Amino acid sequence: MKISFLPEWLKNGYLKLLTPIIDQFIRYKLNPNWFTTIGLIFSVVAAYFFAIGRHSMGGAIFLLAGTFDIIDGKVARATGRVTKFGALYDSTLDRYAELIIFFGLIYYFVQPNPTDFKYPEWSFTLSIATAVAIGGSVMVSYIRARAEGLGLECKVGLMQRPERVVFLGVGAIFHQLTLIIAILLIAVLSNLTAIQRLVYLRKQAKGKLVESTRL
Repeated sequence: MKISFLPEWLKNGYLKLLTPIIDQFIRYKLNPNWFTTIGLIFSVVAAYFFAIGRHSMGGAIFLLAGTFDIIDGKVARATGRVTKFGALYDSTLDRYAELIIFFGLIYYFVQPNPTDFKYPEWSFTLSIATAVAIGGSVMVSYIRARAEGLGLECKVGLMQRPERVVFLGVGAIFHQLTLIIAILLIAVLSNLTAIQRLVYLRKQAKGKLVESTRL
């Protein structure tokens, strides 16, 4: 059974709101890679705001960047532009986007006196937690990519990219404490998701023979 922190009604409702905008992009047959690139640019801007302590602004812009990640896939499928390079380009920029966001947060936390931070005694711990979140996020994506390269399907997990974007973005918008909670949850649950995927793939791959390759 697939379990997610984001209920289907929420996902479908948000997609319904985006549909009129996406339809216009489809109508003009815009290149989906443009939206992927714009999403990365917004992520860089969001990381800047995180780094200078403007967390609410950073969270809002990061959510907007995540929206472009939805749009590029919808436009690609609707215009018949689903290509192997497009998929590679999308997944690569998604990884860079997340890394940049987390680096922005780490930069903020490791400063001697983070601007307007209400919990300075937690700065070092949060910088470590953010680094752990980076590792978990990267491994969740890597395991799926590696599995698909071996002909296995792997879309399960509690803390996939949409959940990470929403948790971090919404947490940052509301309050510093909710941002802290979001970072800690991502740090723990992304790594648990990586383990969850390994267990799932072990069951799926049981009895299957694949050519052994090393990266």
